[in-house]
Amino acid sequence: MMNSQVAAASTALLTDRYELTMLQAALADGTAHRRTIFEVFTRRLPPGRRYGVLAGTGRVLEAIEAFRFDTDALRWLAHEKVVDAATLDYLAGYRFTGDVTGYAEGEVFFPGSPVLHVEGTFAEAVLLETVVLSALNYDSAIASAASRMTSAAGSRPCLEMGARRAHEQAAVAAARAAVIGGFAGTSDLEAGRRYGLATIGTAAHAFTLLHDDEEAAFASQIRSQGSGTTLLVDTYDVRRGVERALAAGGPGLGAVRLDSGDLGSLAHEVRAQLDEAGATGTKITVTSDLDEYAIAALAAAPVDSYGVGTALVTGSGAPTCGMVYKMVARVGSDGTMEPVAKVSAAKASVGGRKGAARGLGATGRAVEEVVVTGSDEAVLAWQDRVRSTPPDRLRPLQVPLVSHGEVDQAWTGPAGVQAAAARHAASRAELPRGALRLSADEAELETVTLAV
Repeated sequence: MMNSQVAAASTALLTDRYELTMLQAALADGTAHRRTIFEVFTRRLPPGRRYGVLAGTGRVLEAIEAFRFDTDALRWLAHEKVVDAATLDYLAGYRFTGDVTGYAEGEVFFPGSPVLHVEGTFAEAVLLETVVLSALNYDSAIASAASRMTSAAGSRPCLEMGARRAHEQAAVAAARAAVIGGFAGTSDLEAGRRYGLATIGTAAHAFTLLHDDEEAAFASQIRSQGSGTTLLVDTYDVRRGVERALAAGGPGLGAVRLDSGDLGSLAHEVRAQLDEAGATGTKITVTSDLDEYAIAALAAAPVDSYGVGTALVTGSGAPTCGMVYKMVARVGSDGTMEPVAKVSAAKASVGGRKGAARGLGATGRAVEEVVVTGSDEAVLAWQDRVRSTPPDRLRPLQVPLVSHGEVDQAWTGPAGVQAAAARHAASRAELPRGALRLSADEAELETVTLAV
């Protein structure tokens, strides 16, 4: 049953036309019901990035549950003559009954990491390609950017406030992915409702401008929200704004926000002003087009939290992860699963089911990504061994997500986000320290492929 927090609107048409036209041909020639394995991976990280963060898995699982062709969708497909009557009959009863395994959401990944396996008939699995990639590519880009930002921020919280810079539904996904990457909250109420995220926000410059003067605006906000609120002090003059904020909220004022100017210098000046007035507990939050580099540059400034918008919801220069969804195995004419691979120049894939684990050094730090290939039986046996009795210094990465069409609800809804955020914190802490540097470099861990 779908998590009650998640809208149950059909996701079946969130796909590309050729998925359905391939299905029509495969139904006609008898190959549609062959058992297949599709793999999601990326051939490379965005330029200069040292690791990626897998996000969107929970949304993929929710999309699989909602992947149903309702009457309106079928009527439209028929009217547009996208597929024939036989294919429409198949789509009317479509249900994914296969298996999905993959990296736990929040896990870091590298080039060649088999982050998701979708196993089922060709007819079942091929239709999911677009919606799977749509969720994973966008969400992983946002979570990867968020991770860099929260790493640069250290113990200071980062707050997501980019809804106005993205499509309204992308904003919800971005807020979810940001929290997986370590953000403490979001300004987006629908994201808060749907995924149990902490929501933040008090007032914008418009509220100050609405009133006859700054004193009246601050007094109104304090009466409405209490002295623990955050007052925006840079609508006019920052120093006078702080004076008026303290006059309204007293030394117990929760926080002041700076949204323009030289944030580093202003933060030092405002901190000194607050302390001199006895408001030593009043915090300073900064906003204004921050990214990971700006956050890192403010490390020595007396800033207590960061609000990030545009750079976050656009992936801070890397708005997609380049993930692909490729068939890597299918049942052949003899009834056994056999590897298949694409050999196109610069776009080759490695055939066969993959197993994956992270190699750890003596200190517990990750030293390599281990990906195994071989016969289907050998890879499955290796996975079972690693999961049941993990060898020293080798951590298994793949977990079951869907079994015989049944989604494991632990990975969806609010609980799924919490689990993913915890997984990311642990996974990032395991990386070599050099992985957290913001200077451009290659992927931090080498992917080692072994035959079993």
